Amino acid sequence: MFTRFFFLLRAYGVPVTVTEWLALMRALAAGLALNDLDRFYSLARAVLVKSEAFFDQYDQAFLAAFGGIETPAEIADEVWEWFKDPLAFPGLTEEERRRLVEALGEVDLDELRRLFEERLAEQTEAHHGGSRWVGTGGTSPFGHGGVHPGGIRVGGRSRSRTAVKVAAERRYRGYRTDVEVGTRQFELALRRLRQLSSRNESLPDELDLDETIEETADNAGRLSLVWRKSRKNAVKVLLLMDVGGSMDRYATLCSNLFTAANRSTHFKDLRFSYFHNCVYDWLYTDARLVNRSAVATNHVLHELPADYKLILVGDAAMAHSELVSRYGIIWWGEMNEEPGIEWLRRLRRHFDHSVWLNTIPADEWDRAYGAGTIRLVRDVFPMYELTVDGLTAAVKKLMVRY
Repeated sequence: MFTRFFFLLRAYGVPVTVTEWLALMRALAAGLALNDLDRFYSLARAVLVKSEAFFDQYDQAFLAAFGGIETPAEIADEVWEWFKDPLAFPGLTEEERRRLVEALGEVDLDELRRLFEERLAEQTEAHHGGSRWVGTGGTSPFGHGGVHPGGIRVGGRSRSRTAVKVAAERRYRGYRTDVEVGTRQFELALRRLRQLSSRNESLPDELDLDETIEETADNAGRLSLVWRKSRKNAVKVLLLMDVGGSMDRYATLCSNLFTAANRSTHFKDLRFSYFHNCVYDWLYTDARLVNRSAVATNHVLHELPADYKLILVGDAAMAHSELVSRYGIIWWGEMNEEPGIEWLRRLRRHFDHSVWLNTIPADEWDRAYGAGTIRLVRDVFPMYELTVDGLTAAVKKLMVRY
């Protein structure tokens, strides 16, 4: 059963290694789960799941392996006694106890599942009460709302709160990283964008433990504290975001990313600018793209050195002329002397590391409106979809040393 659980975890996308699995087996051998399925759920997740992003996949695998089996808190002794002698279960009449003996007998868990499938195939209507059919109430081993020392719960709520039902609730769907999610998940992804360095102008503010021990030993045990400069993130980021038009439908998603980036105080420097559809002669420091916030794109290129990490966000979907034609810009009152694609190539050449985050899901890039311009932009920038997984992959690309 446990070996099957291992392969189910891998099948559902939880990256479990053999080393972690052996650690779980040692924990079980040491009795840390106390032979209780609820405790096993928590123990296995703590040992096998390295990130909360996989909690939902873990729950699905757990449900596939152990789904529906109702177990009391102390399965080690009490449940097996109930299986041997259901008459010992309190609160039942003599008739109910007799029915439990007939219904359950000496079956094991595999046999219990087989009986459940047989009963479900025979049953043709809803059933409430009784001791045989799948339904509610009564003493049947199959259903919910009734009383039975061991069985399979189908739907409903466990009134005794002894069922392993957390997995079925799937409370961690929002932690997944392969879907569009909120600010918190974007923050976690952006934290990976860091390059720690102690080359800064601050005073030493961090205790160097190794040097302190060495200095203290050299001083014959007299304590000598040694301080060093703390390591700070040396990464500098320029974030360019497409606003207006077709991007309006992605306003919430982009707001989540913007908020996450704005909260990320660990960058050495973080700059924001905006554009519409494509970068041309001007960038804007205000998302409303008002003239007073305009900054010449050439000025940005001259001001920011090549070591800034460039992240462009947009759907890359536009009229073909907007990308490849002189004067192709459709923004009121503006004219572009050079095609937008040339500005994108100039950005790509200037910055050592750059990526494009596309708000359109990756599986739609080849058929969405603007598929042609998406393809041309992909020829210039490495492109990733704007999910947390996409942002994580983009961050890895930005941190690659050439």
